[in-house]
Formats: sequence, C-alpha cells, structure tokens
Amino acid sequence: MSNRLPFETTLEVRDTCLCLHAQRAARALARRFDEALKPFGLTNGQFSLLMSLNRPDPPPLGPVARLLAMDRTTLTAALKPLERNGLVASRPDPKDRRSRLLILTEKGHETLIAAVPVWRSVHAEIDAALPGDGPDQARRLLGALGNIG
Repeated sequence: MSNRLPFETTLEVRDTCLCLHAQRAARALARRFDEALKPFGLTNGQFSLLMSLNRPDPPPLGPVARLLAMDRTTLTAALKPLERNGLVASRPDPKDRRSRLLILTEKGHETLIAAVPVWRSVHAEIDAALPGDGPDQARRLLGALGNIG
C-alpha cells in the first residue's frame, strides 16, 4: 500500500476547490488594481482601507476590521504606512478613551478623489469582460461565500 496521495486528487483539488479559485481570482484582481493605483502610491488593499474610512464620522478600529474581514492586529499593521504617509490619523474616542477613532486626513481625501476615477475605469473594464449579469452574480456569490463560517 502506497503512502502517496494519488495525482488524481491534485487534479480534483485544482478543478473543484473554491478556496483555490477564489485565491487565484483575488490575486489576478489585486495585481490589476495594484498596477492601476500605483501612481497614487496605493495598493488595492490600501485603497479599500482608505475608502472604508470615508464616512461622515470617524469609525473605531473594530467596525473597520469587520468590514475588511481583517483582525485588529492586521488592520493596525496596515494602517501604519498610511499614517506615515499622512493619509490616516487616529485620535482617542471621546466616548471611550481606551478606543481610538480612525480619521481620513485631508491628504487621504485628496488621494481618494484622484484615485476613484481610475478605480472606476478599471472596474468598468473588468465588469465588461464578464458575460451577462456576471459582475452582479459574482458579487452575490462572493458575498455569500464571505458570510460562511
């Protein structure tokens, strides 16, 4: 009896694993948006993080982490370069001094204002490449996958 996994199992995983397919798609999209956002000094993840702070009132860390499906430690690390570049600031929450509020700075707003038209253009290209209601269907399915667990 062999203690090697059959190659057919590798093919099964390659062809059916939702996680693998989601990771591959995420990497392809990330590369496309990273390239488009590079002139603004942003990665796609940083763009999403800055956009999550574009609210009427500065949010605390917890809700932003939940929106981005990140743990607080990872979010804190992701904020550091944005703070160093003057795009984000934080201040104590007046309602709970143990908590901090995340603030999109004026420079952060200006960066988003400049980057959004490029994001829209790339997004339109990707949407156009998907057939029929593919973009909406993809968002619905990804949203459902994001709620598993």
